[in-house]
Amino acid sequence: MEARNAAASLTIMTEIVLPNDTNVFGNLMGGRLMYWMDIAAALASQKHCNAPVVTASVDNISFENPIKLGNAVHIEAKVTRAFNTSMEIHMKVWGEDMTQQFRYQSNEAYYTFVALDPNRKPRPVPAVIAETEEEKKLFDGALRRRQLRLILGGKMKPDDAAELKAFFMKD
Repeated sequence: MEARNAAASLTIMTEIVLPNDTNVFGNLMGGRLMYWMDIAAALASQKHCNAPVVTASVDNISFENPIKLGNAVHIEAKVTRAFNTSMEIHMKVWGEDMTQQFRYQSNEAYYTFVALDPNRKPRPVPAVIAETEEEKKLFDGALRRRQLRLILGGKMKPDDAAELKAFFMKD
């Protein structure tokens, strides 16, 4: 299976915040944003592996700035690293007040997707080639983030997380 450039998975999705998308404060509801982010991450991961995918996990969504009614939402999703059957997707989200021509970061997050074969079983995915400095930084940290996800999900013992331990414990 031939490795693919991280940039080839780049997906940029834009939505507008309508009244049905907001809470009582006129801000975009977090659940609606997570729904849009899930779609963007699915598209990026499908671009990377050319197969159907399912969401395996969602990490660390921190909401820095609310996105108001009438503003645009821009979601940028890109595969940071592929493991055997799973892919980590990094997302950045910006709000944009188009009237004032002001763009601001709203949040970022990591999602994990798994590729499926025709029998809906996990299938191997191509490796990721990180080219830019940012892609290399995200690629390098992906194994630690993966080990942390597996520990928190009860699928790995902390003592088995060599990469993560090395980050915290210096000789």
